[in-house]
Amino acid sequence: MTDTHDTYWNHNVHYHPVVLAAVPPGCRAALDVGCGDGLLAAKLAAGAESVTGVDRSPEMIRLAHKRDTGNVTFLEGDYLDGALLDEESYDFVSAVAVLHHVPFDDAIERLVRLLTPGGRLVIVGMAHNRTLLDRVISGCGVPVSLLQRARRRGGEGGPSGMPVEDPIMNWKEVRRATAHLLPGRRYRRRLLWRYTLVWDKPGDMHEGGL
Repeated sequence: MTDTHDTYWNHNVHYHPVVLAAVPPGCRAALDVGCGDGLLAAKLAAGAESVTGVDRSPEMIRLAHKRDTGNVTFLEGDYLDGALLDEESYDFVSAVAVLHHVPFDDAIERLVRLLTPGGRLVIVGMAHNRTLLDRVISGCGVPVSLLQRARRRGGEGGPSGMPVEDPIMNWKEVRRATAHLLPGRRYRRRLLWRYTLVWDKPGDMHEGGL
């Protein structure tokens, strides 16, 4: 899947290819939580029979509805609300720069429940620096960020009004918490102040599996 929908670049959009590459073959239903203006959900539409994007910001959902995406549905609401989304309904769930906005354990628990048995969860998350090593690693992302901005000339962008919040957990806390809550997860700290995580829920997905 290629990123043909990009209208801007930022540190989250930079890792959309990681999310798209993790979509399992034969994915029937995908969910993007905290979908913002729907950019990633629109990309996911190429690899899934149906996609749902959910965001609690009315302005973001208004922007998302402007996209021409025939197999994508956008919902305004909180994915933590048990009445909004049916559990065990999605073969693929993505969450990009979302988990630090709510209690971490609650968010993980809810995302796991939304997955079908055998479904896949992909998280692009944020954490804050606590140690000198953390700051050194984060500093390595500065030239990469500057280069990407220069290549795109317009610099870093995104929809106006996107909710922004600083992460509470540090990198070590995120590693420990995800290892405990999601046994077997594939975790990787990235440049541009993000980590990526891929986890497959135990069980068999629909015929064909992952």
